[in-house]
Amino acid sequence: EATDALASPMDKGLDARELLVLEAGRPDAHYWRDLWRYRELFYFLAWRDVSVRYKQATIGIAWAVLRPLLTMAVFTVVFSKFARLPDDGVPYPLLVMTGMLPWFLFSSAWSESGTSLVANSNLLTKVYFPRLIVPFSAAGVALVDFMVSMVLLAGLMLWFGIAPGWRLLALPPLTVLAIAPALGLGLWFAALNVKYRDFQYAVPFLLQLGLYVSPVGFSTSVVPEQWRPLYTVNPMVGVIEGFRWAVLDTDAPFPADALAMTLAVSAVLIVTGVRYFRQTERSFADVV
Repeated sequence: EATDALASPMDKGLDARELLVLEAGRPDAHYWRDLWRYRELFYFLAWRDVSVRYKQATIGIAWAVLRPLLTMAVFTVVFSKFARLPDDGVPYPLLVMTGMLPWFLFSSAWSESGTSLVANSNLLTKVYFPRLIVPFSAAGVALVDFMVSMVLLAGLMLWFGIAPGWRLLALPPLTVLAIAPALGLGLWFAALNVKYRDFQYAVPFLLQLGLYVSPVGFSTSVVPEQWRPLYTVNPMVGVIEGFRWAVLDTDAPFPADALAMTLAVSAVLIVTGVRYFRQTERSFADVV
């Protein structure tokens, strides 16, 4: 019996692939490799969130269309009719809509990823997987809403008789630039929200404030020249102006400086967000 107990799995006729190896410090040493190995979980969580949102398709799609449409109508009346801000030579509803869509993509991705860990607390306490998957997958709903709203933008452009040109090729990288700072902030708030639940109330307030300080309902041309370098620290300034440059095909110059600032701020947010997330990840299951 002692000999049988000491025999190797291969001697017993077991397949070596069935072995479970317990290695000290493995989650930290192989974290990024595990992130790739668990990619199917990323697809599953993203698809689950999207299917829940659009389970009743009429309500889900209507919300993705009505929210930017009604906000566009309010902003157009307030900023165009009352404040009489410049429209940069394009119909004001289109000026607002081209700022609204990237902003809603950013705000939804930040909001969904920032509350994702608490929303999936039952999953965190039951099984190991790289927790970064949760906030990353939560941004999938925002991307789907964005694509639905793009159909509304196409209809508005057709209504006003404006045809886009080759600049539309810039939309995919601009979409990535809109999601990048949202994920960086989402990682910070997701980790902080596990321990300090007050942060879930801070996100809606910050997003409401950011909506009015970002050039959603107006052009950055109304911002005094001396304040524009400071204004572009807001990462959505470059994204919104770039989005308008790509879609409206006006004579406005390419916002290279603003987009460079967006890239720099996004990189800082993601690097610091991932670092803080990884430092606090071990305690998620115990605190959440």
